[in-house]
Amino acid sequence: MVAEAGGASVPEASTAPERDVARDMIRRSALFGVPLLAGGALGWGWTGALSVALALVLVLVNFALGAAAIGWGARMGPSAMMAAAMGGYVVRLGIVTAAVLPVRHHDWFELLPFAVALLVTHLGLLIVEARRVSASLAFPGLKPSRSSRERSA
Repeated sequence: MVAEAGGASVPEASTAPERDVARDMIRRSALFGVPLLAGGALGWGWTGALSVALALVLVLVNFALGAAAIGWGARMGPSAMMAAAMGGYVVRLGIVTAAVLPVRHHDWFELLPFAVALLVTHLGLLIVEARRVSASLAFPGLKPSRSSRERSA
């Protein structure tokens, strides 16, 4: 995955960096998911764990749909990418709302652990990924780790 350019090795650009970022966020969701599920189960029993699980699924679907929308828009051009990002955000908020409204009055749904899990997972994953994302042309998508950069040198 390293291309030679003028005698120097340059990492090959990923075809879809937004997909790489979303995949990495989904992989890292266990950092937040396991403790939140345990907290929901300890505080509210199975109803809390189910509510936290629903929040985690919604967050992961939200990020995957966001990556798909941005990827689609990027193929069309910069204006389409911005429209997909902004319009997709509104649509994804509608999906979260549409998923919560029918279940909010069920016995198995607890609002507090759901809301905490939704907020902590969204913000936590965004903060973790913000530190790992690279906006450079050399490494679009995720920054390579130090060990992989040293191996390619």
